Amino acid sequence: MQFAQQFMKSMIVVVLLLPSLARAQAPTAPDMRVRCANLIYGNGKSSVCFSSEFLSQVNRESNIQTDPELYPVKLESPDLYQFPFCVMTGEGGFQLTELQRDSLRNYLTHGGFIIASAGCSNRDWAASFRSELSRVFPDVMLTQLDISHPIFHTLYDIPNLDLGKSRGQAHLEGLELDGKIVLVFSSDGLNDSGKVSDDCCCCGGNEVKNARLVNCNLLTYTLTH
Repeated sequence: MQFAQQFMKSMIVVVLLLPSLARAQAPTAPDMRVRCANLIYGNGKSSVCFSSEFLSQVNRESNIQTDPELYPVKLESPDLYQFPFCVMTGEGGFQLTELQRDSLRNYLTHGGFIIASAGCSNRDWAASFRSELSRVFPDVMLTQLDISHPIFHTLYDIPNLDLGKSRGQAHLEGLELDGKIVLVFSSDGLNDSGKVSDDCCCCGGNEVKNARLVNCNLLTYTLTH
């Protein structure tokens, strides 16, 4: 009889605690927002002034849910595969390590996408990037993308790529693997520095005027093609 009474008291305590236990053990809903990386490469080189505003704009203007931050990630890090979209940009010449070249190759051949842009149209950076990419993919060439390509007509229709401080039109080049564009390169800046803080090292440099719209389209293209 005493055992039965003690058992009933224990059951009452468990029932009273059930709501609290359920709340404590309920799994947290996964964060389904798209996260984008700002690559660190070479000997610690990275962008310090590539605006992340395009991420917020995609979030506002489409059904794609994005994290508004660009996360610094080393090119050789396994963490790279947590990001379906990466920005690789900067100024001045550079060289990748063999480990970084291998990681770049693996990332792009396994579903990753990179937008590579010479910060403020820096020619030394553009030359270094072309050289490194030819070492990573010696049998695949960058090809210029015609303005009719879907990349220019995903979230926004982009009829031209005007430059901010020089005449003429910018252009984008794509790297295609197995029928899919996995990397887009611009020798002209896509940094959208108008939305970067005043202490940005390259604000005021030459860049594509509608860079933010281009970046929005590139992210949208990556996730829908």
